[in-house]
Amino acid sequence: MPELPEVEIARRNLVRWFDGRRLVRAEADDTRIFRGAERQRFSELSGRLESLVRRGKYLLFAFEGGRGLMGHLGMTGKFVRRTEGHVEPYSRARFHLDDGHVIHFSDPRMFGRMEPAPAAALRVLDSVKLLGRDPLADGLTAGQLQAAVGSSRKPLKVALMDQERLAGLGNIHAAEALFRAGLHPSREPGSLTSDEWKRLVQAIRATIDFGLKEQEGEEPVYLEEGRSENPFLVYGRAGGPCSQCGTAVESFTQGGRTTHFCPKCQPRSGVHAPKPRAGKR
Repeated sequence: MPELPEVEIARRNLVRWFDGRRLVRAEADDTRIFRGAERQRFSELSGRLESLVRRGKYLLFAFEGGRGLMGHLGMTGKFVRRTEGHVEPYSRARFHLDDGHVIHFSDPRMFGRMEPAPAAALRVLDSVKLLGRDPLADGLTAGQLQAAVGSSRKPLKVALMDQERLAGLGNIHAAEALFRAGLHPSREPGSLTSDEWKRLVQAIRATIDFGLKEQEGEEPVYLEEGRSENPFLVYGRAGGPCSQCGTAVESFTQGGRTTHFCPKCQPRSGVHAPKPRAGKR
């Protein structure tokens, strides 16, 4: 599932593909990726891409003429570049460029989203304006992380995934960051010490950097697609040995998602957690 690093890679690819080129035609199929937005306005996009900004998991496109687009990759969405005439499986929307290439938005499960809007209005869309601090775009210190997450009454991992507190982390990278920091996902945010906040912010930076290096390239492959080995330290490794200590990795359901952790490297510190069990993500 694309999270902050994967969406940032998509942004970088799109900027490179559009550089020096013009959008001559935009077209999209009548699918649920528009979620009630006016699909016809997508076809009005044209000209040069003037800017492309990422906020959390959202991409904000600004084209010539003041036209804009908000994009979200959902669970399986990705942008791929193909030559004109290529039939791309699961293509839901297409950008035809003047160099003979087509950028497809491919999304098998159609949880992704496209919302055409005036470029000047993109940052005040409801889904964007409420986003919290972006660790990569805005930077993040231990104090800023504590201020954003420390007051939450939800378990620590669930709080880290709250996009209004911290924009961009999802199930995978939240689990990875907590493992790197040696913190149990069920800790109460208010119980963390100053040193633990410092460890956590360093771990968030590390997992984002790892994700950027892992997915760099024009053809991102998500773990769920089954075409690559699991590169993560703890995510998706329930039942297998911890990469640090060899203890069996455990999992339990938390906030409707499967959480993975090492019971030795991430002690509960007296915090009650549900009985670990295997489960699907």
